[in-house]
Amino acid sequence: MISVEEALSKVFALVAPLETETVPLAEAAGRVLAAPAAARRDQPPFAASAMDGYAIRGLDAKPGDSFTVIGEAGAGHAFDGSVGPGQTARIFTGAPLPEGADRVVIQEDVTRDGDRIILGDKLDAGTNIRPAGGDFRAGDQLTAPRRLRPAELALLAAMNVPEVRVTRRPVVAIIATGDELVMPGETPRADQIIASNNFALKAMAEAAGAEARMLPIARDTEAELRLVLDMAADADLIVTIGGASVGDHDLVGKVAGEMGLDRAFYKIAMRPGKPLMAGKLNGVPMLGLPGNPVSSIVCGHIFMLPALRAMLGLAAEPAPRARAVLAEDIAANGPREHYMRARLDSAGDGLPRIAPYARQDSALLRLLTEADALLLRPRQDGPRKAGEIVEYLPL
Repeated sequence: MISVEEALSKVFALVAPLETETVPLAEAAGRVLAAPAAARRDQPPFAASAMDGYAIRGLDAKPGDSFTVIGEAGAGHAFDGSVGPGQTARIFTGAPLPEGADRVVIQEDVTRDGDRIILGDKLDAGTNIRPAGGDFRAGDQLTAPRRLRPAELALLAAMNVPEVRVTRRPVVAIIATGDELVMPGETPRADQIIASNNFALKAMAEAAGAEARMLPIARDTEAELRLVLDMAADADLIVTIGGASVGDHDLVGKVAGEMGLDRAFYKIAMRPGKPLMAGKLNGVPMLGLPGNPVSSIVCGHIFMLPALRAMLGLAAEPAPRARAVLAEDIAANGPREHYMRARLDSAGDGLPRIAPYARQDSALLRLLTEADALLLRPRQDGPRKAGEIVEYLPL
C-alpha cells in the first residue's frame, strides 16, 4: 500500500489542464478563467459623486456659506455647464462631477430655499467624490487561472469584457458496477441494494465544474463491463465504483487491464478507501473507487476533486484542510491514514471544536449527511487529548 500523498501525486501525473474555449460572460459562472482579462475602460470612467447632495467649488467652504443652484446632475445625465465660485449643482449618487466642482456636500448638511442653499453647522469634511479610475484603470487585468464567482463576473462586466477564455469542462464518465445494484425507483430483489454513490460523485463533479455522465450500471460479467467502459472512451476522466478489489466478482482491474489500462497504483494506506486503483485506460485517466458508499465519497473528495481542479487548470493541490480543537479524547490511529466523519461546533472567536462520530463503518451513509468535516488522523498517530489542535477536511 502506498500513502495518500504518494497516490495523489500519481493521480496528478495522470491528468493535465484541458484545452480552452471562449464563452459569453453570461455563461461563465463557475468556469475557470484560463487567460487574463483586461479592462477596456477606467472605473469609474469619470469623477463621480459618492452621495446625494450638491456639487460645489469650495474645499474651504464653511458652515453658513450660501450657493446658487444652477443645474442638476444624475446618474447617466451629466450637467453640461460648469460650477463657478458661489455656484452649485444638485447631484445624485453615481453622477459625473460637474466641471469646476471639487466637493459634494451631502444633502443632510444643506438647507435649501428655492435656488439657494446654505451649508449647515455639521458640515461633512470629506469631498464625497469617487475619483476616475479609483476602482481600476483601462488595461488592468483579472489574473488567471481562477474560478469565476459572482464577484469576478461583476468585475469583468464593469471592465466591459463581454466574453472570456475559460478551460473546457472535463467530461467525467461515472460507472457503478455490481449485480447487487439497481437504480432508484426500480424494484430490487431481496439480495440487491439501490445505487447511491454514482449520484453523489456526479453532484461532486458537477459542483467542481465538470460535466458528469452517469453510465449504465455494469453487471458482474466481463462482457458487460467491457461494453460500459467502451462507452466511456471519449470522456476526460473515467470513474468506476466498486469491483476494484480482489474478490471473484471484482472485475474492474482485470477487464480494464485487458483493455489496455496502464495502472499507476492499487491500494492506499487510508481508511475508508483502501481498495482504490488509478491509471490510464487507452490515454484516458481512470479512477477505480471502492464500492462502500462512504469510502467512495471520501475518495472522491481526496482524489477525484483535486484531479478535476488540475484538469481545469487550477493548482494541483490536495483537498483544502483547516484546523480545529479536539472536543474529546481519541485513541491512537493505526497504519492507515484515517478520515473520520466528524461534527464541528463553534468555539466563539477561536477555532471550532471537532468531535468524531463513534461509528465509522464505511457503509453508514446517513452519518455522512450529518457530518460537516472529515477529521484527519495521520498514520500511526498517537492518542490525542481534548484541547489539542487537529486538522480536518471541510465537507
